[in-house]
Amino acid sequence: MNGPALALAPRSPGRNDLAIDGDDAEPEIAELIGRILTLLGEDPHRAGLLRTPERVAKSLRWLLGGSGMTGADAVGRGVFEEEHESMLLVRDIEFYSLCEHHMLPFIGKVHVAYVPDGRIIGLSKIPRLVDVFARRLQVQERLTEQIADALMAALRPRGVGVVVEAQHLCMMMRGVEKQGSRTITSAVRGILRECGARREEFLHLALGRK
Repeated sequence: MNGPALALAPRSPGRNDLAIDGDDAEPEIAELIGRILTLLGEDPHRAGLLRTPERVAKSLRWLLGGSGMTGADAVGRGVFEEEHESMLLVRDIEFYSLCEHHMLPFIGKVHVAYVPDGRIIGLSKIPRLVDVFARRLQVQERLTEQIADALMAALRPRGVGVVVEAQHLCMMMRGVEKQGSRTITSAVRGILRECGARREEFLHLALGRK
């Protein structure tokens, strides 16, 4: 991409950077997981579970690696000056997150669009932005709004649109046990909220099926 980069943050995390600092906490987390297994009637000392508490502790650190990070951390220096006025859409960004109500996964895809106003963002930064907000205890409604707000703050574009489509294991594995259910949320900002034609264009591109 052409044009000088606008420095917004000192670093830009890759996918492997989204991890909670502080390995010292893992032994304590593992100990608590072992206690939970015991309370559930399992024997954490049997062969199949000997290292399970450690694995769960490491897994939780990974899955919650976006906690404490911001949209600026994800975007870093990936904003560039560029005169471009047409809508840009990145579809089908895969994500996984943990529902804060049951700590069960919800998994799906995010579609992100924006209409620039003199600035564009490196394409890889948009999935990283999604990761920062997905990899924490979350609800889908908040996730959708946070992605939209973070992109607005980073770019100051004419408009932003975000659609999240997800399946929630808390609905599929427990409770109502509806296997085929899918939840869709959207957030629109700026011209995509104010202009009906622009909003329809965004939703058609994001949700249109081949």
